Amino acid sequence: MAKRERVMRMSVEQPLWRALTAYRVLTLLYAIGLFAAHRDEFIRPEVAAGFYVVLFAWTFATLPRVASAASCTKPFLAADLTIALTGILLTPVADAHDRIAADGPTLPSIWTAGSVLAFAVKGGWRWAAFASALVGVANVVQRGTVDQDTFHDVLLVWVASIAIGYVVEVARASERTLARALEIEAATRERVRLARDIHDGVLQVLAMVQRRGSAIGGEAAELGRLAGEQEIALRTLVSEGLVPVSRVSEDRAEGAVVRAVDEPDPRDDPAPRDLRPLLAPYAGAKVTYSGPGTPVLLAAGAAGELAAAVGAALDNVHRHAGADARAWILVEDEPDEVIVTVRDDGPGIPGGRLAQAEGEGRLGVALSIRGRLREIGGTAELISVPGQGTEVELKVPKDAPEDAPGNTTGGARDPKARRGPGGRRGKAEKA
Repeated sequence: MAKRERVMRMSVEQPLWRALTAYRVLTLLYAIGLFAAHRDEFIRPEVAAGFYVVLFAWTFATLPRVASAASCTKPFLAADLTIALTGILLTPVADAHDRIAADGPTLPSIWTAGSVLAFAVKGGWRWAAFASALVGVANVVQRGTVDQDTFHDVLLVWVASIAIGYVVEVARASERTLARALEIEAATRERVRLARDIHDGVLQVLAMVQRRGSAIGGEAAELGRLAGEQEIALRTLVSEGLVPVSRVSEDRAEGAVVRAVDEPDPRDDPAPRDLRPLLAPYAGAKVTYSGPGTPVLLAAGAAGELAAAVGAALDNVHRHAGADARAWILVEDEPDEVIVTVRDDGPGIPGGRLAQAEGEGRLGVALSIRGRLREIGGTAELISVPGQGTEVELKVPKDAPEDAPGNTTGGARDPKARRGPGGRRGKAEKA
């Protein structure tokens, strides 16, 4: 029988809720015991007895409320603290003045700290500071003065509750980090297992179909080409986990192969978007994609427009560089901007050809590439040498709004050295 691994998650704050539950019960019994031991010293014992009846019923009725963060709601915390404050303010009514002046306990005694600790465990140190401040004010009011003992008791509750609230916040952050690390580890193990199985089976079959189809020729050659493209896409998916689910279908009427990628429109999500999954589907038998191993985040609209500009550049490669031309996509994540370079090894663009194309109404580069980058505050630079291929460098600032105006450079340029899949571009000169 195969062994299955299961990730167990333990809440670091759950023991705190259990401890708080026990604390509330024990301090309730302690407060009632104090009253029973000194009942004869109270000037109005019936007031104290009535309060303890309410406190007893409230404590045991609300034990489920302090079982977890979900059940400990804000209305419950407000009511719980109100009962504690009421007990403190009722102390001068029920107890003798001499006992209060001698630093005697309030009616709820140390049960009040449980109410403050509930604020700390639920909301962190800020909630704890708020609750403990109210308790401190109530203690000063019921005593009528601020002596050393009163100040010491108030300060002790205030500091202790804030410290516990801060520890709870740190524990929660650590728990989230640990949970994320466990998820990444589990996903990595699963990816390695799938990569091993796929490599031993599917990838080898696709590679064999590609070789045999190319050797046979005819319709089998087209089938081999498709198998080769799917092999590369599958390798990218296994190694990086970036390629969305795709479908390949053939339009028999037009004789064209259509690749449909199932992915949401990035403009529908206002959150920053990772650029890598938008560019990875362009990888194929003749297109090599290279990018960072960490997310390349841009505004959702900017990422979508940049990916569309890359697609337009690749369309130009397929349309003008010939069927045998290869292309490379390089993504660079700089501190202030994202740079995407699309390079091909085609025949290049003759000087003045782009201006002539714009004059004839063919605005692919002007609108699909430069226009898109201008709308998101970026720039597009086209560098080409006849006989040495073409390079399109797209730059998008990370902090620019999507509707910021941007300037693009015009005209084809002649580089002394071009940036390849892993290289750097040298000095460029005008053609």
